[in-house]
Amino acid sequence: MTDTGPSLVFDEKTTRHSVGEDVLGMLTGTFTASFGLFLLNASHAVTGGTAGLSLLLGFASEVPFWVLFAVINLPFAVLAVWKKGWDFTLRTLVAIALVSGFSVVHETFFVIGELNPVYGTLAGNLMAGIGLLIVFRHGGSLGGFNIVALVVQDATGFRAGWTLMIFDLLVVLAALLVVPWPNVVMSAAGAVLLNLVLALNHRPGRYIGR
Repeated sequence: MTDTGPSLVFDEKTTRHSVGEDVLGMLTGTFTASFGLFLLNASHAVTGGTAGLSLLLGFASEVPFWVLFAVINLPFAVLAVWKKGWDFTLRTLVAIALVSGFSVVHETFFVIGELNPVYGTLAGNLMAGIGLLIVFRHGGSLGGFNIVALVVQDATGFRAGWTLMIFDLLVVLAALLVVPWPNVVMSAAGAVLLNLVLALNHRPGRYIGR
């Protein structure tokens, strides 16, 4: 008999996250993502997706980020229910609410005296990407283009990170209307970094937790 080596067989019931793991994961992911967006806001930089649109509109209108982020993402809940089901939609709505809430917490308790904009832009996008990855792996998203990207990935196998990168670059280019071009260049580099985190770490079938 030929030994073909150990075979890995995973039981869905034993590999799915527990409720406690999902709660802690969502809290960790949304806190991390919101802190990244806080750094971007402080650097007067943007990123892609509805988060980037929220930052962009905030710079132009002075409306608080947390308000814009919540309002812009609400219409995408319809797509989430239709394509991803109520479980995913509810997790996403909770994640959006947590990001908005944590944004207020950061603004209240973390006062930045001086922040290098290059560091803030790159670190902010990296933190946002890591946070978004955690939220994805616990069955939710941060709404908006994230929902579209996951729907495309489920339907075609085209990685969510690449889809987000396309949308995000369009949003970053729109920033030319609001912020100086050096900030836009930094924002574009940051958006690529964020989506590389997702493209390289969130592949269909690779992560067994969900």
